[in-house]
Amino acid sequence: MSVTERVQEDARTALKAGDRQRAGALRLIASELQRAVKDGNGDVDEVEVLQRERKRRLESATAYRDGGREDLAATEEAEAVLIEVYLPDQLGDEELDAIVASAITEAGAGSSKDMGDVMKLVMPRVKGRADGKRVSAAVKEKLTA
Repeated sequence: MSVTERVQEDARTALKAGDRQRAGALRLIASELQRAVKDGNGDVDEVEVLQRERKRRLESATAYRDGGREDLAATEEAEAVLIEVYLPDQLGDEELDAIVASAITEAGAGSSKDMGDVMKLVMPRVKGRADGKRVSAAVKEKLTA
């Protein structure tokens, strides 16, 4: 069962249970997944779509909180948590450090100028299992240490 199918099934289950808010959020997620398939001619990475949607929700929550709308910020954060259920398990710090160290060795990187080369090697290896900001911070830390 694909992620899209799981989301759609969970939306139906939530609707049957009377949880309209959860069902609505799941429908929005399913809609984005379907739109990505349509726009990408069927060749789409569902994990990337989910990560993008999660990031949008977190950015919106920050904007709402800055604007004094705590109620809307809480809704956006709840949707981000809901999306996380469908994402792969995140890498632990030790695993990420090992991947970064391996990529630094492979790229022959010695300074922060080589960060782009290292990131190009690391990101495909952590695909969906670590946030880009977290990866960037780990690479920067290793290169400046």
